[in-house]
Amino acid sequence: MAETGAPSTPEKEITHRRVLAIALPIVLSNATVPLLGAVDTGVVGQLGEAAPIGAVGIGAVILSAIYWIFGFLRMGTVGLTGQAAGAGDKVEVSVILTRGLFIGVTGGVLLIACQTPLLWASFSISPASDEVENLARQYLGIRIWSAPAAIAGYAVTGWLIGQERTKSVFVIQIWMNSLNIVLDLVFVMAFGWGVKGVAFATFLAEWSGFVLGLWLCRDAFANKAWRDWTRVLARSKLVRLANVSSDLLVRSVTFECVFVSFMLVGSRFGDITLAANQILLQFLHFTAFALDGFAFAAEALVAQAFGAKNRTAVRLSAIFTSSWAGAVSVLMTLLFLAGGPAIIDLMSTSEGVRQAARTYVIYVAFVPIFGVAAFMLDGIFVGAVRSRDMRNTTLISGAAYGISALLLLQPLGNHGLWFALMVFFVARAVTLGLRYPALERSVGSDSHVV
Repeated sequence: MAETGAPSTPEKEITHRRVLAIALPIVLSNATVPLLGAVDTGVVGQLGEAAPIGAVGIGAVILSAIYWIFGFLRMGTVGLTGQAAGAGDKVEVSVILTRGLFIGVTGGVLLIACQTPLLWASFSISPASDEVENLARQYLGIRIWSAPAAIAGYAVTGWLIGQERTKSVFVIQIWMNSLNIVLDLVFVMAFGWGVKGVAFATFLAEWSGFVLGLWLCRDAFANKAWRDWTRVLARSKLVRLANVSSDLLVRSVTFECVFVSFMLVGSRFGDITLAANQILLQFLHFTAFALDGFAFAAEALVAQAFGAKNRTAVRLSAIFTSSWAGAVSVLMTLLFLAGGPAIIDLMSTSEGVRQAARTYVIYVAFVPIFGVAAFMLDGIFVGAVRSRDMRNTTLISGAAYGISALLLLQPLGNHGLWFALMVFFVARAVTLGLRYPALERSVGSDSHVV
């Protein structure tokens, strides 16, 4: 199933067919990710109580936030791999994978070692009820043991996307999510394990997905350069990686702070509202993963164009991928407006949770429209490895979210929280858009590397 051919080069024409060849496998595989979240929520929702839904929601958000501190690993690997491929440096392409795996596995082991203070810190800022917190601790105590696989998997995914090998990413994602869903149903519905069953299902799926990913990257290990530690640890490469990683780390932490604070602040309005927000976040996740298919296409194409110093290819990559994303965002908004209430009813049997979720569904219905520009510009800047711009614009956008929340929470409650999240999406689009002309001007120079 692995795609072992030579990396694509920017000399290959930028066409809609090429964009779709990269994007569609990602769109199809990512579509199963919110489905997985919906199943996680849905199976515990069948218990007829709000606390298990909130526990899975808070547990998943906390762990995702911790993992996505390492989000720079996927983004940085895409840009660096694509640029190396675009420049025709096959040896560096293999070496980049080794660096990414080393960072990912090391980071995962450190998280396991530090799990006690991490979980204490997470719950010390969470005002959730005792019942929700106890269930969430059970969930996190199991899932933390797959941290090395989950984090190193970012490097595998980024490495494959940087070479346009999205069919391999599709195989990994479909395998992981299908296994996870099946195990959810077995562990929770058949065995009655509740929240623990959801956690065990994800733990097994993440480890099996990582092993499959290594197998699909086997062509990199056929090149002896992957274990050339002199090159892997070359000072100039490590300095560049450190600069990119530190910027993207700040970006990832800021981004996750927004969503973690959204979930935690929402919990102050009670378990019913917390559960409703968790259900509605599945709509947002569906939006993100669908649009990310085209953002990932932009990452790969822009990265390879930068490696070949081809400014025209950079612009065409941005235009072609964004056009498709815009069309998809309109369709998704129409889908959510028409079918949102019915989807909510499928995800919970609690009438209180259903009514609360219907009250706020209008916000998630318009996320695709408000968010599409931010998603696509993010992908373009990842491919260009404009990490400093990504860091600065995310900090500005996070501040806009925080100020909006402070001003709106008191008079509007949970409505104000959702409105602040919309402000965050718009601010990201505006700030990145203002920096795009400088990105194009940097093609062919060294200024884009940090």
